[in-house]
Amino acid sequence: MQLFDTHAHLDQPEFDDDRAEVIARARAAGVENILAVGISADTSQACIQIAAEFEGVYAAVGMQPNYLAESQPGDWDRVVAMLDEPRVVAIGETGLDRYWDFTPFEMQQDYFDRHLRLSQERSLPFIVHMRDCDEDILVMLREARQRGPLRGVLHSFTGSQAMADESVAMGLYLSFAGMVTFKKSAELRAIAATVPADRILIETDSPYLTPEPMRKLKRNEPAHVRYTAACLAEVRGTTLEAFAEQTSANARRLFLPKVRL
Repeated sequence: MQLFDTHAHLDQPEFDDDRAEVIARARAAGVENILAVGISADTSQACIQIAAEFEGVYAAVGMQPNYLAESQPGDWDRVVAMLDEPRVVAIGETGLDRYWDFTPFEMQQDYFDRHLRLSQERSLPFIVHMRDCDEDILVMLREARQRGPLRGVLHSFTGSQAMADESVAMGLYLSFAGMVTFKKSAELRAIAATVPADRILIETDSPYLTPEPMRKLKRNEPAHVRYTAACLAEVRGTTLEAFAEQTSANARRLFLPKVRL
């Protein structure tokens, strides 16, 4: 069985003491690829270093909306320059967030637009963070779609059925994290069951959102993506092996298009 964790924050301090062991456990669980995702210029650089050190790990570089207010002059230019690094395969995470009030919303919109335009200019996929702002996200995606094709993913998807349908119609992927396994997430599981087979991805968002039945653990890690995969395979009426193969092929198509599927 081959799995692809499409969103993990491997650079975070929760992994500083045992990062190599965490990645080894992921491999033992069948996780052949992990996308290490940055949230700032500094963390993006750290993700690049991790990707260079560990086989099967790739990096995404970007500036997440909740951390923009802490950014320094020149950070955006640093992120743009990182796109030339050999193991960088995506831009983000970017997006919008109305839940936390850490960054002025106009600043979030400015940087989301920058990431989207950069994705279109460089032909690299983008990764969207979304919280309590479905329509705001869709408005900006529609505007970007007017400029040209979109290639990206709504990560840790928690939006509505209407948002899921429109996003897929625009050519985007939807990725589901551990939240979809929670008892209270029946509506989200129902939405996940409707996503076309060639547009669904899985992730951990580790060290956050530990899936059932591992929620008692304080730290999530890439090996746990198999529990999310098992949950979604069941609600979609397929086997874990078939769903793992499908989502891994989808992830490679989006992030590693030069790899033979």
